[in-house]
Amino acid sequence: MTFAQRALDYYLALDEPRNLPAGVSALNPYRQPAVQAVMRQFLTRFFDDTRPRVFILGINPGRFGAGITGVSFTSAQNLATYCGIENDLPKRLEVSSRFIYQVVEALGGAREFYSRFFISSLFPLALVREGKNYNFYDDRATTQALWPAIIDTVRTQLTFGADRRVAICLGRKNATYLHRLNDEHQFFGRIAILDHPRYILQYRSRDLAAYQDAYIRTLADSLA
Repeated sequence: MTFAQRALDYYLALDEPRNLPAGVSALNPYRQPAVQAVMRQFLTRFFDDTRPRVFILGINPGRFGAGITGVSFTSAQNLATYCGIENDLPKRLEVSSRFIYQVVEALGGAREFYSRFFISSLFPLALVREGKNYNFYDDRATTQALWPAIIDTVRTQLTFGADRRVAICLGRKNATYLHRLNDEHQFFGRIAILDHPRYILQYRSRDLAAYQDAYIRTLADSLA
């Protein structure tokens, strides 16, 4: 099976967790036919081979990126603009997606980028609380409830076709949990850490060029 086939089988079979604490819920876009069609196009276009990719792992998707499109760090607008996949999905601003696709373009565009990298998350579904994005580590009860699913997420996604020499972790706090996973299960040879795009754009936007350079250097180094 190709990377695309394994990944599509995984995403289309995802179920929402039933053990989340009160007030926290998960969004599962993969139940929607329009998202299923987008995923087929995206994965077939960029991953229809057996080449291993370096994994770039975020926290869990945001509700306006993969929470709408199913594609990690990819808004509906950027899916069309940068990936060439036209769609009728809701067009919502997703600042992290904007940053990621500036890096994708700097590294040769979507086709070149996705031939070497796969972007995903430690937990595959968007989480919300009181209508806002929520992270799996924002409270201990949510972390504990999702930890078995997080282990399964990473273990299963490695079977798509991972270059296990290194993983790129997005987010300093996220790195705490990825290091814990790696200590327990030896998923990757090493972990390289980058600041999360949302943090960069919210708190360090004046240094945007420097952060983009850091991304480009780190990603290039991961291929050496």
